[in-house]
Amino acid sequence: MPVLDESQFQNAVSQLPPRFTPEELRDVMVSQRDPLVCLELFNWALKQHRFRHNVSTYHVAVQRLGEANMYKEMDDIVNQVLAIPSIGTEELFNSMIYYFTEARKLTRAVMIYKHMLNIRKFDCRPSINTYNILFAALLSRRNNSYINHMYMDAIRSLFKQMVDNGIEPDIISLNTLIKGYVLSLHVNDALRIFHQMGVVYQCEPNSFSYDYLIHGLCAQGRTKNAKEIYDKMKCKRLIPSTKSYNSLVNSLSLGGEVDEAVKFLWEMNENRRTIDFITFRTVIDEVCRQKSMQDAIDLLKELQDKGLVDSVTHGKLLCELEDDIDNLNVRNR
Repeated sequence: MPVLDESQFQNAVSQLPPRFTPEELRDVMVSQRDPLVCLELFNWALKQHRFRHNVSTYHVAVQRLGEANMYKEMDDIVNQVLAIPSIGTEELFNSMIYYFTEARKLTRAVMIYKHMLNIRKFDCRPSINTYNILFAALLSRRNNSYINHMYMDAIRSLFKQMVDNGIEPDIISLNTLIKGYVLSLHVNDALRIFHQMGVVYQCEPNSFSYDYLIHGLCAQGRTKNAKEIYDKMKCKRLIPSTKSYNSLVNSLSLGGEVDEAVKFLWEMNENRRTIDFITFRTVIDEVCRQKSMQDAIDLLKELQDKGLVDSVTHGKLLCELEDDIDNLNVRNR
């Protein structure tokens, strides 16, 4: 457990005038590198005659302790704030929510959100920033589609509360919905939100909106729909991400459209997007299967000549291609 540096603490105290204000304390707290010194200053000030903390000192304490992952100590400060109805701002409560979500204490974060809903001070009510912090927390670190499905219900409910409270969704919240629906395998719902952007909601899709959909549609084998989204993206002069391009090339190859897939390979190179090994292998394998081995070898040579694959990658792809042909010949005997 970290130990307080007493000399640093005494040095910090010496920087304060005899009858210091909360703002003066805040400035000294901000200047401290050691979060323990910052916390000790906060607690020491509380014991000084006639001194009362205000929003600024509470906020600095929450931020410094949250940044240092000192969540137990931060929780004590949070409880002090919640016990004083007159103390609080949206920014302070948003910081609490953010650090609780970083600690994966979602129940505690939601409790702060509900406190904001019930508080009478207008400047403490949840804003679009509050909701986006919660949306991000509900979606983060969730790689299992079943878990995403469970959390998507919470996101959908939270989104409805936000709209019902008169808060207009922004591009971040709408993209969160799209991404959440894609991760939970509800791509049609993601498409619905996408088509409502600029019509029901006052913001247009951005590159992330398109990328989430292209990847999600390709994952479900809906290559035609993915290409339609790509075409709309291109009309807006937006360039797909590396992940979207790789998904599209793989999906086209496996769907029997190898010529189209190869065209996208060259386009990826022109747009400086990284083509991964699996994508190269899929295209080469499918060219061999749908056309001929010689076509696959010729394409591989062209990729090397134009600098898309180095000699090591070329060798690996050629070996795997020859292995696939040998295995196919064995099965056909």
